[in-house]
Amino acid sequence: MSRKFTLLFLSLVLTLPLFAGCQKEAEVIKIGLEGPMTGDYAYEGQGFEKAVRLLVDQTNAAGGLLGRQIELVIEDDAGDPAQAALVAQRLVDAEVVAVIGAYNSTATEPASEIYNDAGLFHITPSSTATGLTQKGFQRFFRVCFLDDRQGLFAAKFIDGVLNAKNIGILHDNSTYAQGLADHTKRYAEELGLNVVFYDAINPDDQDFSPILTNIGAAELDAIYFTGYHAQGGLLLKQSGELGLDLTWVMGNASNNPEMVQIAGLANAAGTYITTEPLPKDVDYPEAKKFVADFEAEYAMSPDSVWWMMAAEAFNVIRYAIEQTESTDSQVLAEFLHNEAKNLNGITGPILGWDEKGDRLGTIHVAYIINESGEFIMNPQQP
Repeated sequence: MSRKFTLLFLSLVLTLPLFAGCQKEAEVIKIGLEGPMTGDYAYEGQGFEKAVRLLVDQTNAAGGLLGRQIELVIEDDAGDPAQAALVAQRLVDAEVVAVIGAYNSTATEPASEIYNDAGLFHITPSSTATGLTQKGFQRFFRVCFLDDRQGLFAAKFIDGVLNAKNIGILHDNSTYAQGLADHTKRYAEELGLNVVFYDAINPDDQDFSPILTNIGAAELDAIYFTGYHAQGGLLLKQSGELGLDLTWVMGNASNNPEMVQIAGLANAAGTYITTEPLPKDVDYPEAKKFVADFEAEYAMSPDSVWWMMAAEAFNVIRYAIEQTESTDSQVLAEFLHNEAKNLNGITGPILGWDEKGDRLGTIHVAYIINESGEFIMNPQQP
C-alpha cells in the first residue's frame, strides 16, 4: 500500500509542472499581425510592427487584458497573395485570438478566406478594395475607408479643385488599384469629365517610358495613378526624364515618403495625393498621444497613415476584449456589429461598423508634395 501511494505521489509531482505550463500558456492572449515585413511594401509592414508593438507593450505594462499578457505573433507575407495564404494558416495554427492585416488588398483577399474558414476575428488597417467585405464574412472588419469613397473624392478634387476636364487614369491591375481606378472613372464621368486615357502598367516592369509616351501624347489636364508608391515613384522619375509636363494625382497607396526618394525631389514636387489624413494632421487627443508616444519610443515620427491605422486596429481589438470580457471571435464580432458605436479613435471618431464590417463614415483629404518633399495638406479641398 505504501509503495502504491509513493508511486501515485511521484506521478502527481511529475505531472504538476505540465499543468503549470499549460496554465501559463493559457494566460497569454495571442494577437496576430500579418504584413509585408520585406519586399516593396516593407516600409509599411515594418511600421505596422512598430505601431502595434508600442500599444502592446503599453497594454502589458498596465496589466494586460483580462489580467493576461498579450503576445504579438508577427508573420511576413511580403505583400504576396500566395505567401499571404501560408501566413494566414500559420497564424490560425498559432491559435491567435484575432489578426491585424494584411497591408495590401491583394494579400488580404486570400488571407481573409482562411481566417473566415477558421472563424477568426480579423481586422485590416489598410486594405480598401470595396469587394473584400462583400463576401459575407461576419468576422472581417476594417478601420480604413473604402475605395469607392476615395474614388468619389478624387473625382471631385480633379474636377472642382484642379478644374481638369480631359483626364487619364492609370492602375496596376491589382485588386486595390483597379478597383479605385474603376470607381474614379465612374464618378468622373458622372461629373462630366472626359476620361480620354484609361490603362494599366505591369508593376513588375522597371521601364514605363512606352506608356508614359502615350500619356504625354493624350494631352491630359491631369493623370490619376491608383497604384502603389514604388511604381508611383518610378512613373514620376521617368516622366521627368522624358520631359513630360504632367499634372500627377495619386491615390493613398502612394502616400509614402519613399516615393519621393524613388522619384527624386524635383520630379515629385507638385504631385497631389488623395488619402486619409496623415498622423500629424489628425487633430484629436488620441492621435496626438499616439504620435508623441511613437516619437518618444522610436525617435522618429509615424509618417504613414497606415501605421496609425494598424494601431487603431489593435485598439479596436483591445476595446472589444475589454468590453465583452471575452476572446471568443464570435463574441467580439457581434459586439462590433451591434454595440460598438461612437468610439474615440486614434484616426478620428469611429461611428461604428455596418453589417459587412465596413467602418461607417469616411475621411479623405488632398495633399501636395512641396519643394522640400513634404506632404502638405492642399489649401483647397473639394
